[in-house]
Amino acid sequence: MPKVKKVLAPTDFSELSKAGIRYALELARDTSAEVIVYHAIDVGEEWKEIRAEITPYHDMIEDNQRLLDKFLSEHFADCIDLVEVRQLVEFGVSHKNIVDTAERESVDLIVMSTHGRTGLDHIILGSVTEKVVARAHCPVLVVPRPERRVSVPDAA
Repeated sequence: MPKVKKVLAPTDFSELSKAGIRYALELARDTSAEVIVYHAIDVGEEWKEIRAEITPYHDMIEDNQRLLDKFLSEHFADCIDLVEVRQLVEFGVSHKNIVDTAERESVDLIVMSTHGRTGLDHIILGSVTEKVVARAHCPVLVVPRPERRVSVPDAA
């Protein structure tokens, strides 16, 4: 098995995406890999090129970078300092950007949750995770939704 040196861990800031980020950080800690925590500001297919230096778009990038930083510090403070982490925020279509970023950054592995934001889009279009798995140049480790634990009363 090839050594994992660089991991891409996409997030949409959802509760479920935390599982993928956590897994990526723990994997990186164990293998001394770098983690790129990635967020795409999904602007849809019709936006081909957004000039991020234009003030409203620049502000959106900065706002989302702050959100990503806050998301990581609030939920991963226990392990974020134990690995090399780089944060990246871009405009685009989530699944395409994830695949393109993985290739551009020469990552060895993409680690993501099975679901992030769900709803009607998932039924009609398929999830971002499914599209990434189908298109990625590298392996994709899919972290399942944490199961709810059900308390079973003891039989008396």
